[in-house]
Amino acid sequence: MPEDRQTDLFGAGGEQGDLFGEAAAPAYRPDADKVRARLHHILAEARAAQSLPWDRGRLSLYRTIFPQMTLWLPEDEAAQLRFEFEEELARLKAA
Repeated sequence: MPEDRQTDLFGAGGEQGDLFGEAAAPAYRPDADKVRARLHHILAEARAAQSLPWDRGRLSLYRTIFPQMTLWLPEDEAAQLRFEFEEELARLKAA
């Protein structure tokens, strides 16, 4: 009868290593207070200005990252911050 070299279903007794490696590191979650502070800083900068306070590059950056950063906050707060940011941009464009 042939020698039984097959491992059991749980991998005991085999020479084959772990196929999937180490467990994945936990996903990064930014500090909501730091995100909130940064968003409020950007809004304060816009509110204090009489005309657009940023060059094209910075404006493009803020238009991209501001909504993305709000995704780390509770939905109602995030929606309010996005609304306020868009309102300030509209005001500054009209100036």
